[in-house]
Amino acid sequence: MPVNTATYHSIPIDGVQIFFRKAEPADAPVILLLHGFPSSSRMFAGLMELLADRYHLIAPDYPGFGHSDAPDPQAFAYTFDHLAAVVDGFTVAIGGPVGFRLAMAHPERVQALVIQNAVAHEEGLGPLWETRRAYWRDRGAYEEKLRANLTSLEATKQRHLGTTPHPQRYDPDGWTDEYAFLSGPGESAIQSDLFYDYRTNVDSYPLWQAYLRKHQPPTLVLWGKYDTSFTVDGATAYGRDVTEAEIHILDAGHFAMDEKLDEVARLTSRILASRHIGSP
Repeated sequence: MPVNTATYHSIPIDGVQIFFRKAEPADAPVILLLHGFPSSSRMFAGLMELLADRYHLIAPDYPGFGHSDAPDPQAFAYTFDHLAAVVDGFTVAIGGPVGFRLAMAHPERVQALVIQNAVAHEEGLGPLWETRRAYWRDRGAYEEKLRANLTSLEATKQRHLGTTPHPQRYDPDGWTDEYAFLSGPGESAIQSDLFYDYRTNVDSYPLWQAYLRKHQPPTLVLWGKYDTSFTVDGATAYGRDVTEAEIHILDAGHFAMDEKLDEVARLTSRILASRHIGSP
């Protein structure tokens, strides 16, 4: 039976308090767990319990997410470059889009990549992205509609469920807690700024692909096939860049650990052990 060995901390990075979870042993290989929208480090709580016996796991909340500070967008630039810089400072202090930016900046630190429903190829963006691209072209015309969609309870729920035929497997606390977070002061503006900046991720896809082709990091791709935003084509595309990429299509949604936690933990442990990163 896994035991919750996580501890909870907060440290200042450039004047912003960054919350993070960690699980030891401290001298074990480090796995940096980076969440996406609209979640927080909490999404990794179950995985940390399953892997904490052999890895040093660290999961921060980005500024504006979870228990980290949420500075006013007028005083803090909510861009993915800025988030990556904060997380980079965080990794120095403690010894997906953010992850790729860190990997490109410090390829020598990367022993392996575990990618879960994180897109680095245009074909991974499903039909829902047509409206989102329109928002990038004319922010003023689409801002109100996009904000309502980003932060509504129904949209938050559907990001978890997608098209899953197994809704009974999902704990509704997952989306109700996220909805409460998204309803907090300033969150609508914060998430709107970040979503507008997402266009820079798409522009960076060729650079991320070039990084993968050049460095060929050991790569595990785990993909929930019921994700309505990021299609399965986005998973298989990694095979073009990393010749030995291990790709698994899971019977799950965007947040694959909602349904397939044990499988995600098993596959992650296996690829890391095969590279002699931690004990099998």
